[in-house]
This record gives sequence, C-alpha cells and structure tokens, in this order.
Amino acid sequence: MNFCAIDFGTSNSAVALPDGASMRLAPVEGAYTTLPTAVFFNTDEHTREFGRAALAAYVDGFDGRLMRSMKSILGSPLAETTTDLGDGSAIRYTDVIATFLAHLKQRAEACAGSAISRAVLGRPVFFVDDDPRADALAQRQLEAAARSIGLAEIHFQYEPIAAAFDYESRLAEEGLVLVADIGGGTSDFSLVRVGPARMSRLERKDDVLAHHGVHVAGTDFDRRVELSAILPEFGYRTLDTEGREMPNRIYFDLATWHLINTVYTPKRVTELKLMRHLFRDTRQHDRLVRVLERRLGHALAARAEEAKIGVAAGGETMIDLEEVEEGLRLAFDEAQLIEAGMEETRRIVEAARETVRAAGVAPREVSAVYFTGGSTGLAFLSNALAAAFPEARPVFGDRLASVATGLGIHARRLFG
Repeated sequence: MNFCAIDFGTSNSAVALPDGASMRLAPVEGAYTTLPTAVFFNTDEHTREFGRAALAAYVDGFDGRLMRSMKSILGSPLAETTTDLGDGSAIRYTDVIATFLAHLKQRAEACAGSAISRAVLGRPVFFVDDDPRADALAQRQLEAAARSIGLAEIHFQYEPIAAAFDYESRLAEEGLVLVADIGGGTSDFSLVRVGPARMSRLERKDDVLAHHGVHVAGTDFDRRVELSAILPEFGYRTLDTEGREMPNRIYFDLATWHLINTVYTPKRVTELKLMRHLFRDTRQHDRLVRVLERRLGHALAARAEEAKIGVAAGGETMIDLEEVEEGLRLAFDEAQLIEAGMEETRRIVEAARETVRAAGVAPREVSAVYFTGGSTGLAFLSNALAAAFPEARPVFGDRLASVATGLGIHARRLFG
C-alpha cells in the first residue's frame, strides 16, 4: 500500500494514507493533519522549519528566509529563478517546493511505516489564468518536483472534483453539486453529477459537466487588506509635496508574499531614504524605512492576514503594528474588509456563474453548493456565492481537509 494523496495548497497542505479499506489523513505536524504551506530557512541555526514551526521561528526573530504561497509562482517566469536565503546562498523556487513536498512525504512515510512511491496530487483548475501554456508548464514543474523526491507514479486530479468526491461520500444523494473550492491562491469550481450509483466508478469524466476557476482567493484578500488598511499609514496613495501620488511599486511589492524580499536590497533601501523630501508626513517615511531596515515586510503581511481572519471570526479587530512604531494600532471591521475585497468577490462569484453557464445548466438546476477551502470561512464571500444560486442548498465541508480527503478517495480507487 505504498501510495498516498497530497493536497499541496497555497496556504495549507495535507496527506491522505490508506487505512484498511478507506483512507485517513496523516498527522503532518504533531497531531495536526494539516500543515501551513511554509518553509523557514533558519540561517542562525542552519536548519529548515516547516508549517507552524516555520512561522514561529520567523516570529521569534531568527535570521533567515520565510517562504509562503510557493504554489502561486508555478508557471510564472519566477519559478525557475533563485532566491536569496539571507546568508549568501540561494535556492531555486522550484527546489523550495520540492523541499516542502519532501517534508510532507517524510511525515507520511513515518506514519505509514513504509516508503511511498505512488501519489495522487491535487491541482487547481487553472494554475495560471488565460494562459494554457503557462498552466501546462506549472503542472510539469509540480510533477518534476514530486518526482525529484522519489514519487515514481504520479496522477493529478482537479481539487474541486476531489472535493466533490468528499461531498458524495458524506451525502449519498443524486443531484448536481457546484463545488466551490476557495483556498489561498485560487478559486476553483466544478459542476459535478453525484449520487450513490456513481460512487464506485473509477472513470467519472462524464459526471463532470464543467469546471472553471480564477487565480483569485485568500492571499488576494490579504493583499487588499494590507493595501487599504495598513500601508496608507506608510504613505500609500498619499500625495507628495508637489501634489502627485507617491510611487506605488514598493507598496505593491510589500503586499505580495513572494516579492517582499526584493524590497530589502541595499539599492532599494537607499532609493527610499532619498525620497524623504517627497513625504508630506515624514512619519510615514520613517515607518517605511524602519520596515525595510528591520525586514518587517512579512510581519505586515501576517498582520493583514490576521486582520482578515479576526474579522471573519468576530466582525471587528485591531491591527497591532507596535513592532513598527509604539502605539500604532488600527481598527478594522467587516465593512472595511468587504469594501477592500469587492473586486475579488465579484470575480469569484462570476467564475462560479461561468462554470454553470459552461455546463449549459440553469442556476435553478444546481441542487447544492459545496463549500471547501480556507477562504470559505469569509461569511460575506460564501453568502455572495450562495445568493448567486438561491435554490441550491449550501453545504459546508471541512475547509482545510475536504480536498485531501477526496484526493484520498480517488487514490484508493486508482491504486487500491
């Protein structure tokens, strides 16, 4: 039984293993069956940390390089380039992905008690929007990374279709289910015909009526929160002393995980220091210089993500920026989050509608909308999707594990 299913997600990852006649999620970090998709290259102690341990090491102030959202660079020109680790060494982005996959595989093998050489890997409907060649390249890059760690036989399955398998195993009823898999990097939709009579079939191609997706999801909401609520305190969208809007590239880079490290180069720090005369409020310039000199860009991005999660949990939160400046705290509420992510919400809902249109099905014929993926915890987003299909029953799966569970079901059918 040397096989597994790997859900390599933008924000969180998981592995499913055989367990008798079924599958189970493997503990991949202590007792946790999900692992934040993060690697910290600790140059102080010359170690590599993963998941929650990676985030904790970064927060504790160790020198090194924190990598998150690695999946989002697949298919882009950046994927084959190298990134500095902070100690003079460098690593290719695709090798960072292989390093993370190797850790997942090692944890799975420790749980299984044997080597694993076969796997089903999940993939989004589109790694890259509106570019089939880049999308195909992204899958090849992911497959190459998986093969480099010893996986000899690899099959791919669309993540929303895997979630449909999980839905089907939970609710054995005939119908058309629209799977809404909204994670950290992509929002994927599949319209799937499900039912008890179909569950045992290995080939389900005819049951998948349409799938569609957009490269817009949780990290895009984080970025909007940072740009709208945090970075104005550092000069974003303010006017300079001559009445022009301040140059915005540094702010865009600070709000994009895989570009944050590019703002720390001596050249860019020097350029920013020379811009002090442009700031009407020089406190904003001081804060921005402090962020670059202390390498606090990832901390700002983390505060944005925490604010989004805080609002999702309770409707209002405070963004604590004390590490930048004593007493700097910002109130943030759901109305601000909804306004910040208005365009992202519109694009995600339109992608859901396009999926149903592509299937030639009327919205009223959709019997259920199955929500999975971490970002379906945003009530305003799931409500907007449910409102687009008012006659469908909203069903919520395990936000972080439904895809991995469904991939496991598929792996069992393929290999078991």
